Amino acid sequence: MTNNDILKKLRVALMLRDDQIVEILELVDFRISKSELGAFFRAEDHENYMECGDQVLRNFLNGLVIHLRGTKENPKNPNDVLAKHKAEIPKKDSTKERPEFKASAKDAEKGRGDKAPSKTGTAAKKPFKKKPAAPKIQVVEKVVYKNGKNKK
Repeated sequence: MTNNDILKKLRVALMLRDDQIVEILELVDFRISKSELGAFFRAEDHENYMECGDQVLRNFLNGLVIHLRGTKENPKNPNDVLAKHKAEIPKKDSTKERPEFKASAKDAEKGRGDKAPSKTGTAAKKPFKKKPAAPKIQVVEKVVYKNGKNKK
């Protein structure tokens, strides 16, 4: 597993944004810009992809310990910090009920149950009937192959 994979998994697991990761790295006096950080999270085939070095990952992990636990002088509860991260994530408005989807008939009158469909538009066409197939003409006569083996 590469350093980039570890960094991506930590970012997702802790629900961190780029600016929060920059702040965590600043806790250990490691300066990095958002654009440099974004290069670690790009696809490997992208032209601006950059491999995350050991130094960046080491400083991020050390900063993460301080961010979650705090310092000796000012200790924190990691669960409180994670709950704060969760609260900062904008929630999707799931209280709205989605309108129920109802497929409409191709012909507006065709979907009505009280009347027969009109004879205009697509409903006026006659149904397609298959023409009877012409009998096959045998072009080559059947050949019996004799390859020297007796069949009993």
